[in-house]
Amino acid sequence: MRVALFSTCIGDAMFPDASKATALILSRLGYEVVFPDAQTCCGQMHVNTGYQKEAVPLIRTYVDAFADPSIDFVVAPSGSCVGAVREQHEHVAERYGDAALVDGAKQAAKKTYDLPEFLIDVAGTDQLGAFFPHRVTYHPSCHGLRFIKLGDRPYRLLQNVEGIDLVTLPNAEECCGFGGTFALKNAETSAAMVSDKTRNIKSTDAEYVTGGDSSCLMNIAGALSRQHMGVRAVHMAEILASTKENPWTPTNAAYSKEAML
Repeated sequence: MRVALFSTCIGDAMFPDASKATALILSRLGYEVVFPDAQTCCGQMHVNTGYQKEAVPLIRTYVDAFADPSIDFVVAPSGSCVGAVREQHEHVAERYGDAALVDGAKQAAKKTYDLPEFLIDVAGTDQLGAFFPHRVTYHPSCHGLRFIKLGDRPYRLLQNVEGIDLVTLPNAEECCGFGGTFALKNAETSAAMVSDKTRNIKSTDAEYVTGGDSSCLMNIAGALSRQHMGVRAVHMAEILASTKENPWTPTNAAYSKEAML
């Protein structure tokens, strides 16, 4: 089967290791992984801030890139972007697009998955042969938790990583305060929210905090760095791709203090 990788704009521009790790995991499971060059942003930022009509060209680009019938599935390391594709594209197309775009958006959305749900629901496995001998806590993003309802899928995958010490994050269901432009428009509230999040992360004595959305991890990593907490953020795809033969190392941490400067 052919699986198309949707890297997302933030992933492609700032955190490509998460996308590379996703492709590596899928390849190891026997899928033919393709990367449509025409892909761009899913348009979530535009829709969420009220610019729905302006998102139509981005939705059309997504449809053109991924509605190809030779592509069986589309997988992204981002619950936020997957949620936008599945919950926003069709509605915006109906309002500002045309019949062809509506149909294309429906077809593309049906086969678009976040990495954890694809692995559990489609590939039918929570055993990836991963190895990550570190103390880790998991932050569930709002979109993953409430929008596409990942449930315990990420935990199942992480619990089966050899060597990991997976600890529960207190008040895990609370938002990290990013919320796209929310962090800019409501900076003080956002800062208070992420401070609560980092305090809870610190209480676990974890070496790493992981999650499924680079935007959340970027926000959390910035706060951890400013507060000198000594905890790194890493996308869960990188943990799941790490093996004894090819381990992920801290020098590759995309969300390190140096990467945020």
